[in-house]
Amino acid sequence: MAGAKSDAHVAVMPSPGMGHLIPAVELAKRLVHRHGCTVTFVIAGEGPPSKAQRAVLESLSPSIAAAFLPPVDLTDLPPTARIETRISLTVVRSNPELRRLLHSFKAEGRLPAALIVDLFGTDAFDAAAEFNVSPYIFYTSTANVLSLFLHLPRLDEVIPGEYRDLTEPVHLPGCVPVSGRDLVDPVQDRKDEAYKLLLHNTKRYKEAQGILVNTFIELEPNAIKSIQEPAPDKPTIYPVGPLVNMGSSDPNRTDESECLKWLGNQPLASVLYISFGSGGTLTCEQLNELALGLEKSVQRFLWVIRSPSSSANSSFFDSHNQNDPLSFLPTGFLGRTRDRGMVVPSWAPQVQILAHPSTGGFLTHCGWNSTLESVVNGVPLIAWPLYAEQKMNALLLTDEIKVALRPRPRSDGITGKEEIGRVVKVLIEGGEGKEMRKRMKILQEAARRVLRDDGSSARAFGEVASKWKAHQMELDGTH
Repeated sequence: MAGAKSDAHVAVMPSPGMGHLIPAVELAKRLVHRHGCTVTFVIAGEGPPSKAQRAVLESLSPSIAAAFLPPVDLTDLPPTARIETRISLTVVRSNPELRRLLHSFKAEGRLPAALIVDLFGTDAFDAAAEFNVSPYIFYTSTANVLSLFLHLPRLDEVIPGEYRDLTEPVHLPGCVPVSGRDLVDPVQDRKDEAYKLLLHNTKRYKEAQGILVNTFIELEPNAIKSIQEPAPDKPTIYPVGPLVNMGSSDPNRTDESECLKWLGNQPLASVLYISFGSGGTLTCEQLNELALGLEKSVQRFLWVIRSPSSSANSSFFDSHNQNDPLSFLPTGFLGRTRDRGMVVPSWAPQVQILAHPSTGGFLTHCGWNSTLESVVNGVPLIAWPLYAEQKMNALLLTDEIKVALRPRPRSDGITGKEEIGRVVKVLIEGGEGKEMRKRMKILQEAARRVLRDDGSSARAFGEVASKWKAHQMELDGTH
């Protein structure tokens, strides 16, 4: 099959950051292994690719190549510029190099049939249009958040003032009602450049020939049905998830085997796994309450801990070793919880931990990659959103899908040890936790089903891949 003229060459341009690259890699693997495509990753950034990025890309099959565009200059931006601003401008300023790359592909007779960007990458459509390359979006979050993005240009017209000041929740068709303050971070300040660039990108979504979404029908049936309803200027929506990394992790990490060895000695579904992702940190005060809450719950836990972000008590913060997150734990905590807890600094093999039969719950920041990893392993959640679209994800998981508990913070914004202890206990051994585990197991089976050859996500993938192959024949002059 590979090498046939009808096989499509697809270019994938993820936004900078591992959280964007990882699902894009899973997309590429499926295109290659299920649909005989070849894939070229187009990597843009404000600096050279990270060691982690290179390691991931170099581990892929020969049918998946990478083209690294020269770094863009963002030194004119203020230090306060948000990450969404930096990502959007990286794409804009990479367009000249993207044009050169597409020109070289054309000269070699391997112009891609499609260019797939992610949520902040629509300005790359300008370069794609010049070469008759079909523009697509790979949306790496939920159908609920995609619905917000598709409706944002209209919301911007009809809602005055700041969304966070709304007294009534925002009602999007097929979605959980969401308060303005729980909407995605970049809409929280309409005067900020990040909001203006997000709005600019969402206005260009109608230029895409299709949007692939990393979700599936059984997970978000109402939101998917709503955004799939035909309307003028709306691209075709393809739910193709769950696309998650189920492979092995770093064999050079010695702490990995220690984690898994410890898990292997724990009872079935008894351990709460705690991780806030690669970018998530707590304050000193909140980290302290979390530790005491875990202790209070008397449940087993495996905690991936990072040094806190700040403290109301600056002298306390400064007196601790920033490179040793364990130094911020309450005095005696490690000793008191030695028999039922394990604390790992900075990193742990999340894929293997969530797949382990001893893991009974996951306290998570609700990043969508982590959430989908939980779903495919049938692990119920404690939702602890921190940034980006995570509050919207938490709302979906608690109020609609009902596979997560969410601890209630105090009036000062800190979630106290009593509340943490209560929620952890309920999830691991309470009746409500058992019901959530049952619902998650049903979703786990649904996730397996949709990716089989006759499953809804596999069919959606096949449909869009067929379009790319047909366009490739046109580009190659063989149609």
